[in-house]
Amino acid sequence: MDLSFTQDINLINALKVGESKAYTYLVNSYHHKLCVYAYNLTNDHTLSEDIVQNVFMNVWKQRHKLKEDFVIKSYLYKSVYNEFIDQYRKHKKVLALEKYHIEALSAIVEEEDKNSFEKLIKLVKLEIENLPPKCKQTFLLSKKEGLTNIEIAEYMNVSIKSVEAHITKAFRLIRKKTKIELESILIIIFDIPKKRIY
Repeated sequence: MDLSFTQDINLINALKVGESKAYTYLVNSYHHKLCVYAYNLTNDHTLSEDIVQNVFMNVWKQRHKLKEDFVIKSYLYKSVYNEFIDQYRKHKKVLALEKYHIEALSAIVEEEDKNSFEKLIKLVKLEIENLPPKCKQTFLLSKKEGLTNIEIAEYMNVSIKSVEAHITKAFRLIRKKTKIELESILIIIFDIPKKRIY
């Protein structure tokens, strides 16, 4: 990893002058995460790959337009969302657009202000850390590790109802503090496939 690219401003400046290592770093750092996000919009692996590929190509072609104060992560997610909308308009007969889910996701990435976006991520992570111990463990096993409720119950030697109660409590406590669509931000933080959110 080229540590000089971990700062957005360095990465953007390198991209603007056409440095290929910066582009490689960008793709390696975000390709998988963006594909997960795109799949949550499309439910189609091939289309997701195409969308992400188009985004990276457009970033390279339009690199001279990048601004130094961009938040790369936010910019890429928003670009994927916009590309998805373009694809949806072209193929809306074959895509199942889940309006509520998409609007919730787009609300997270629409904000390009660095402080707002980073504060949102940090706030959710902080509230997860502040959960009661067993509640936190159950929540992370479910949302971060992807275990089913049955698997969690066996691992923790508790009932499935207890697992469900802890997860419900976690959502309630975090929502109370953050006042946001928690399902959407979890997709970005943990790269959660949509079927694992609920």
